[in-house]
Amino acid sequence: MQPRPLAITMTPALLAFALRPLPLPPLSIALTALTRSVAKRHPSLFRRLGSYATASFVLDPTDLPFVICLFPDATRPRVTLHRTAQQGDTRIAGPLAALLGLVHGAFDGDALFFSRDLVIEGNTEAALALRNAIDDAELDIGAELQALSGPFAGLLRRATAVAQARTGVCLTRPDNGGYT
Repeated sequence: MQPRPLAITMTPALLAFALRPLPLPPLSIALTALTRSVAKRHPSLFRRLGSYATASFVLDPTDLPFVICLFPDATRPRVTLHRTAQQGDTRIAGPLAALLGLVHGAFDGDALFFSRDLVIEGNTEAALALRNAIDDAELDIGAELQALSGPFAGLLRRATAVAQARTGVCLTRPDNGGYT
């Protein structure tokens, strides 16, 4: 059976509005911790970036009230969140569901780009290197969060499965290369 294509869902406007007052520094710290855990668990991801390992990537989930800046330096990766547009070597913009689906291998990056669901500005070679490094590492953000959650891993796994089923947003890597 062929996997059915996933729809790119938009973050509900009410949820995006509710996220506006969230303090960004604690989220930046949490995402930096997650990124550093990924660096330890998947060191090849950062090696695969090659000369782009010190590039700055602006990830712009267009349906959320902030942008994410990723500095993937393998020795001290860091993530910062900002309420205003930021400058970087590369900007990758699209709905959060498209960005997460791309990370988890549920969406084809070329298809997202050519359908204009994903916009890439700046150094496209750096963006391609990041995409290839993530694809090669077969990242699963849900599994990475579970690895950090200790005794709460089972609870987080179940919550992630429920959230994914209810929202249609790909929060984990599909086991079979796509949803059926």
